Order: sequence, then structure tokens, then C-alpha cells
Amino acid sequence: MSPGRFAAAKRWAAIAFGVAFPTALTLVYFVALAGEPRGLVQGVYAAGKSIQFAVPAIWAASVLGRLPRPSWPSARGAVAGLAFGLAVLAGALALFYAVLEPSGLLAGGPAAAIRGKVHAFGVTTLARYVTLAAFYSVVHAAAEEYYWRWFVFGELRRACGAVQAVAWSSVAFAAHHVVILGVYFGWGSPWTAVLALAVGVGGAYWAALYHRSGSLLGPWLGHLLVDAAIFFMGYELAFGAP
Repeated sequence: MSPGRFAAAKRWAAIAFGVAFPTALTLVYFVALAGEPRGLVQGVYAAGKSIQFAVPAIWAASVLGRLPRPSWPSARGAVAGLAFGLAVLAGALALFYAVLEPSGLLAGGPAAAIRGKVHAFGVTTLARYVTLAAFYSVVHAAAEEYYWRWFVFGELRRACGAVQAVAWSSVAFAAHHVVILGVYFGWGSPWTAVLALAVGVGGAYWAALYHRSGSLLGPWLGHLLVDAAIFFMGYELAFGAP
């Protein structure tokens, strides 16, 4: 195999891992280990996430010859990311309080499933929930942007161009959310499909924003606000009246 083909094969192997691993991990800790001891679930989750976020750095160091490094923040990208995040936050809260909660669609299975998953991770008090929400909204959102936009989208862009990279990275980004939504809302529920599509659209917007701005700051700020909205609604379901 020529050096060029070998380099391309390595790139596609890295892309295949980047696309598939988060969904495989979610199927394991979120579905296969449902009902198993809390320590086992937490251990598998922590190990899996460590692998997920370490691989891009290992790839960059071994193949690109350098560790990932932050790009210069883009003010325009930051404003666009904040605007998108605020729009999604407002829309999500409006949908929750005007449609989903009054209709009772979340009162049965979804609320019980969310409550069970939160408690399975040992989050049984408001203080722990706020800590978890802050961690996910700030730290985990940043790690996901580094993984999905810098690594998965970035390698796809090198391999097949920006337009296809936006499309395929957003589909992959939505895939592991389909597992979570399927557990909460039911695999045949139209809400699983609708919300998964919304995740895919968000992933596509953040990939395009990263492509235009050259910075992860805007996508991260938008991601942070969206996650904050999700955790705000999740609190209502996990700790509200049964």
C-alpha cells in the first residue's frame, strides 16, 4: 500500500471510530446495563468517556504531530453561537411548558425513566443535580465540541469536503441521542424522531459555525445553553411530582 493510501486508510479508521464509538458506549451504559449496580454503570461510563475524549488527542499527537490546541476565539462566531443557543433554549422551554407538560405526555414513562436514570447515577439531591448540570453544560459540552466538531467533523472535512462533513457528522452526533430519546420516550414515539432530528440540526449548525469561524467558542456557547435548558426541564421531571 502506498503512503498516501495508508494515510487515507488511517484517517477513515479514525473517522469510523469517532462516528461509531459514542453510540456503542451509550447502548452499553444506557441500555445493556440498565438495572445493574450503580458502581458498574458509573465505572463503564467513566471508562468509556475517558477513551472517547482521549482518542482525538492521541490521533493528533501520533498522526498530525501535535496535540489539539485552542484556536483564536471568534467574536462573530461567539455571538452567532449565543444567539442560536438562546433561540433553542427559549423554544425548548416554550414547547415544554406550553405543550409537553400540559398534555401529560411526559407524566408517565418519560418522567419515570428520567428519574430512574438520574438516581442510577447517584443524583438524589438538588445540590448533586445542580453540580451534574453545571458539569455537563460547561465541561462536557466543551469536550463534545472538541470531539464532534474538531475531531469528527474536522477529519471528515479533510476526507470528503465541508458539505458532506457537516451532513455526516451531524447524523453521527444525533445517533447516540436517538438511544437516549428512545429509552425516555419509546422507540416508536414520534417525539423520539422529532427530537433526534432537532439534535441533528443543532449538530449541523455547530459544525457549519465552526467551519465558518474557525473557532469552537461559538458552538460551545450554544451547546452550553442548550444543555442548560435540557437540565432545567429534566429537573422538573426527575424531582417533580410523580
